Amino acid sequence: MTKHRQTLEDKVAGQLNAIEGTRQGLEVVSGKWTILVVFALKQEQRRLSDLQRMIEGISQKMLIQTLRKLEYYGLVERTVYPVVPPKVEYALTPLGFTLLEPLYAICHWTDDHWVQMQTAAQQFQEKEKS
Repeated sequence: MTKHRQTLEDKVAGQLNAIEGTRQGLEVVSGKWTILVVFALKQEQRRLSDLQRMIEGISQKMLIQTLRKLEYYGLVERTVYPVVPPKVEYALTPLGFTLLEPLYAICHWTDDHWVQMQTAAQQFQEKEKS
C-alpha cells in the first residue's frame, strides 16, 4: 500500500509540475512584446535599433528586457561582434523558430474570429448598461 501511495503522490506531483511548467511557459511566450519580437526576427538577425524601429510603441528598456528573457529561455541568441563601436545582433534560435507555427495559428484564429469577438463585446457592454 505504501508503494502504491508513493507512486500516486509522485504522479500528482508530476501533474502539478507539468501544469506549473505550462503556466510559466505561456507567460514567457504569450506576452505582447515577445510575440512582436519573435515575428521581427523570423527572417533575419537584427540589431537592437532595427528592432525598436520595427516594433511600434516599444521602449528601449522593454525591448531589452524582452530580448533578455527570450535569450534566457533559449528562444533568441545574442551575438556580440568584436568591433569598435560594439555591434550586437539578435536572432531566433532553432527553438525560437518552432514558436512561429503556433503563433501563426493564434493569429489566424484571431483573424477568423475577430468580428465574432467584437460582436460579443458589444453585446456584453449593452447587457451591462441595462
